Amino acid sequence: MKVEILGLDMRVNDMLRTAIEQKISKFERFFDESARGEVKLQPEGPSVRAEVTFKVQSLYFRAESVAGDAMTAVEQAIDNMEGQIRKNKARMKKRLKDYSYMEAYFDYGDAQDEERQEDEEFRIIRRKGFEIQEMTPDEAILQMELLGHSFLLFLSNETGKVCVVYKRHEGDYGLLEPEY
Repeated sequence: MKVEILGLDMRVNDMLRTAIEQKISKFERFFDESARGEVKLQPEGPSVRAEVTFKVQSLYFRAESVAGDAMTAVEQAIDNMEGQIRKNKARMKKRLKDYSYMEAYFDYGDAQDEERQEDEEFRIIRRKGFEIQEMTPDEAILQMELLGHSFLLFLSNETGKVCVVYKRHEGDYGLLEPEY
């Protein structure tokens, strides 16, 4: 498993890099050697934001955290990601062919994990159909705000593709432009 540690607008010294690599090594039990990881550290006011991302085959695992120092932020992000994996272990195990790289982890089986595991399927409680409208990203953001939604699917009149605008945690907006 290869992990890249990046400092955006900050320097990551060797001691911090070694400590992060040691903490990240716990994911070797989840992922096989094809996994690629990335840890991004970025100052955010008096705090530090840590974003931990793993790409395994075509799937991404991602968690982030903000804390007073870099190591605490990384530890919290790692704990969040580990929690996400444990929480969804049963669902991933049911689709073993999609998560074959985690087979060793599934076989290892932690008794405490099995007890805490909720073995229920994702439930879709509502379906809604609508006519997709052609608009610019700015018009889509305005429409999303007027509807009081956190995201809006639209047909971009700039690219001719189906896109999504969404509101980010910081209050800014994001635009998803799929490649197909």
